[in-house]
Amino acid sequence: MIDVFAESVGIPMNRVHCKAVFGEGFVGDIPVFLAKPQTYMNLSGESAGPLAAHYKLPLNRVLVFHDDMNLPCGVLRLQHNGGHDYHNGFSVQHARAMLIRLKSVIYHFRGNREFARLRIGIGRPPGQMDPKAFLLQKFNNTAQERIDTALQEGVGALKRLLSHGLSESVRHFNHEQKYKHIRLQTMPV
Repeated sequence: MIDVFAESVGIPMNRVHCKAVFGEGFVGDIPVFLAKPQTYMNLSGESAGPLAAHYKLPLNRVLVFHDDMNLPCGVLRLQHNGGHDYHNGFSVQHARAMLIRLKSVIYHFRGNREFARLRIGIGRPPGQMDPKAFLLQKFNNTAQERIDTALQEGVGALKRLLSHGLSESVRHFNHEQKYKHIRLQTMPV
């Protein structure tokens, strides 16, 4: 997502800072910092926390991207700070898995959850496949097409977020993705 967005707005990702490949620039007149942590995913906070502190970014100006097995492959969700969507049909087990993946970020933000998230659906492992093996495998052609489409939609959501703010963007974007979610649920990956 970061690479696709950076390319679309002309921000070079050519520096290393705080354990992340880093780029900064402007979208219109809005300053933007982009960072791709180079740690293991479960240690992303080791990069995100120091970056936010170094640039004195209020967490309500931070957006964290992460994959999510609770969403069908290619479906995106933009969400306000905090919650883990226990009430949206996710089992406690899956909500805990998402929390574990964000635990490092939350820890390095000093326990603060006041940051927005863009979740990128990758679907669930087929059958009894180990989730770790599922996460490490390459996408098949259908899944890759869905992910590529989702990344372009994500770029649009991020540009809208920068011009219209988070609340308006969440409402508009998630409404569009809701119907995509229903359509993709019935299609095999």
